Amino acid sequence: MKLAYMKKRRTMALIMGLLIVAAVSAQEEPKLVVKPMGRILFDAAYIRPQHIEDKLNSGVGIPDMRIGVGFSYDQWKGKVEMGFAYGKLSMKDVWVQYDFDKKNFIRGGYFRHKYGYQSSTSTSFKESTEEPQSNTALNNERLIGLMYEYNSRNFLATASLVVETDAMKETTDVIGNEAIGALARLVYRPYAERGRMFQVGISGGIEGARYNKQEELNHKQFTLVSRWPIRVAKINAQEALVTDAKTMYKFTPEIMYANGRFAVIGQYYLNTITRDNNQASFTGRGAYITLRALVKGHEYSPNLVDGGIAIPAPGNMELCLQYNYTSLSDATAGIYGGYLNDWSLCYNYYFNKYMIWRVRASWTKVTNRIGFLDNECSILETRLQVKF
Repeated sequence: MKLAYMKKRRTMALIMGLLIVAAVSAQEEPKLVVKPMGRILFDAAYIRPQHIEDKLNSGVGIPDMRIGVGFSYDQWKGKVEMGFAYGKLSMKDVWVQYDFDKKNFIRGGYFRHKYGYQSSTSTSFKESTEEPQSNTALNNERLIGLMYEYNSRNFLATASLVVETDAMKETTDVIGNEAIGALARLVYRPYAERGRMFQVGISGGIEGARYNKQEELNHKQFTLVSRWPIRVAKINAQEALVTDAKTMYKFTPEIMYANGRFAVIGQYYLNTITRDNNQASFTGRGAYITLRALVKGHEYSPNLVDGGIAIPAPGNMELCLQYNYTSLSDATAGIYGGYLNDWSLCYNYYFNKYMIWRVRASWTKVTNRIGFLDNECSILETRLQVKF
C-alpha cells in the first residue's frame, strides 16, 4: 500500500510539473495583437478673400478619412493605413518597427520622419488645427526610409535615411535613379513632467534634387509649396520652383516651455538649395510661435515618445494663438514664391479620447508672388475630429 501511495504521489507531482511548465510556456509565448484604427474629419468654413483669383470658396467637406490596422507581436509592431478623402485613394502610414528595448527602436517603411517639433504630432492633432505653413513648405510629409530612435527621460535622438517622396508613387523606370537624403533630430529636455516642461532641440537634413515629369527638370529641381490654411479648398498660397538644383541643406532649431496650464512653442526654419550653371543658391526661411492655454483643465503633460506635449485630457478646453511667417522669395536667386504672414486663434474642446471639436479664426496675407496678385484672406472654420 505504501509503495502504491508513493507512486501515486510521484505521478501527481509529475502531472502538476507538466501543467506548470505548460502554463509558463503559454504565458511566455508572445501574442499577435491586431487593432483596427480610423480617422474622420468633418470641416465647415467661411472664407473671405480680398481677390477671387485664388478660388478660395466657402463650404463643407470631409478632408481626411482613413482606415487601417496596427499590430504588435513580441518586440515587433507595425501600421498600415489608407486614406479615402474626397473620393481619392491614397497611401498613408505603412511601416514596421523593431524595439530593441524601451529606449531604442528602428522603423522602416513609409511615414513622417522626425524633423523639428511639428513631428511630435500627426497632421490631425495640431493644436492650431492646421500645421504652420513654414513646416509645410520647408519640411517633408511622408518618405520611404529607415529611422533609428533613442528615447530617454532627458534626451530624444533620431537619425533617418530616406528617398524622395515620389518613390511611393512611381517606379524607377519612370523616376530614374531616386534621390536620397538624411535627416536627424536631437532634443534635450531637463524638465519633462506634468505641469513643468522645458525642451530645446535642433534638426538638420540633406536631400538630393527631386523627380519631375519634365525631362529637363528631372532631378534638377525642388518645388516648395504652402497652402492657404484651409482644407475645404486646397489652394497653394506660395510656390517656389527652384531649377538647376543640386542639393538642399535644411536646419531648424526648436524650443518648448510649459508651466501648469500655459505653454509656448517656437521654431525657425532655414533651407538652402545649391544650384548648377552658375545660378545663385536659393534660401527659404520660416518661423512660428504658438501660445497655448488651458481655459478648462489643470496642466499640460509631456509626450515623451515624440518629444512634445501630450493631447489634453478629456473635458479640457484650450485656446491657441499662433503667428507664422514663411518666405519663399529670394531676390538673389531670382525666385519669387511669396512672403506669407498668418495669424490664427483656435479653440479646442477635447470631448473624450476619441473626439475633438475645433474652431479656428485666421487672417493670412501673401505678397511678392510672381504671376499672382497680392492677396489676403479671413477664414472662420470649425472641425469635428473623430479618431479611433
